[in-house]
Amino acid sequence: MTVLDDRALNRATLARQLLLDRAKLPVVDAVAHLCGLQAQEPQEPFVGMWSRLAAFDPAALSASLTSRNVVRTHLMRRTVHLVAAEDALAWRSRHDAMLRQRVLGVYRDELRDVDLDGLAADAEELMADGEPRTAAEIVRELAGRWPGPGPRALGEMVVAALVPMAQAPPGGLWRTKGGVRNVALSSWLGRPVDPPAPDGADPVGRELVRRYLAAHGPAATADLRAWSGLAGLPAAVAAVRDELVRFRDERGRELLDLPDAPRPDPDTPAPVRFLPAFDNAILGYQERGRIIDDGHRGLSVAGERVVLVDGRVSATWRVVEGAVTVEPLRPLSGADRAAVADEGREMAFFLSDGESDRVRVQS
Repeated sequence: MTVLDDRALNRATLARQLLLDRAKLPVVDAVAHLCGLQAQEPQEPFVGMWSRLAAFDPAALSASLTSRNVVRTHLMRRTVHLVAAEDALAWRSRHDAMLRQRVLGVYRDELRDVDLDGLAADAEELMADGEPRTAAEIVRELAGRWPGPGPRALGEMVVAALVPMAQAPPGGLWRTKGGVRNVALSSWLGRPVDPPAPDGADPVGRELVRRYLAAHGPAATADLRAWSGLAGLPAAVAAVRDELVRFRDERGRELLDLPDAPRPDPDTPAPVRFLPAFDNAILGYQERGRIIDDGHRGLSVAGERVVLVDGRVSATWRVVEGAVTVEPLRPLSGADRAAVADEGREMAFFLSDGESDRVRVQS
């Protein structure tokens, strides 16, 4: 079986994640290809799209949110993702059990004696009018009938698990601040989420496997589980295994992939790329050695923005007093520093709406 080393996996990852060459795709198509973007920090998807799409206009992503072609919703790993509307409707039921279990894992004592199905029915009735509400407003409406759980546990369970929700604009729009207002996904998109498949059938699981590999592969089943948060995908993997090709990584893990997906030459040059906080190019794997050193792994879960140099996490970045400021994690060559500075100037120009191209690359 062919072994793919970390450099080969790195170039495949960059190609699938649209980070090797900026893609000429409409925003909605890019969001769908990537299986969504992490979006708990509302402005970060704009950075992710800028690094991936040629001539990206943030107004296009805002327009996709207001036109309801993409939505912000709790999905993979119980985190807020920006996903195509059709994917939100198709995938939500497949994530229901995981979402419940993850909220229960945090608030098990507070929710121990709560009839979750009854709470879900009351919450669905409340949200059926299609009015966006904050979590606090939802809790106030339900607390009289459900006095047991504390407000935080009640709000988290309803908003993140029991009722499929979208986070309504203006939250999540470019240059817009505001609290999260939740609206029932079915009201927002004009039709109910797709129902669960009959017992023994898992078409959504099989499609998730294919879609994940298209955006992240080659990958192990543990990587798929780490990305999705779903434990129940072995049957889906088994069902599509005959469609896939197999490799091994340097650690001996079996990797699965779509036969015709891009796997560029490991020597393909990789341009500098600035990634947003919590980017799935890093978080979308259980084994992240293809893109980040183990010693730096904590940066991604801590919400640090990172810079890829030759395809690997090599620096962090943030905006300080109006300047994009880069802190290398390893010594950079003169050529690499120049390339980071060039991309940093472009990032500064984007973030400032064309008013500044200030960048500082620290020693």
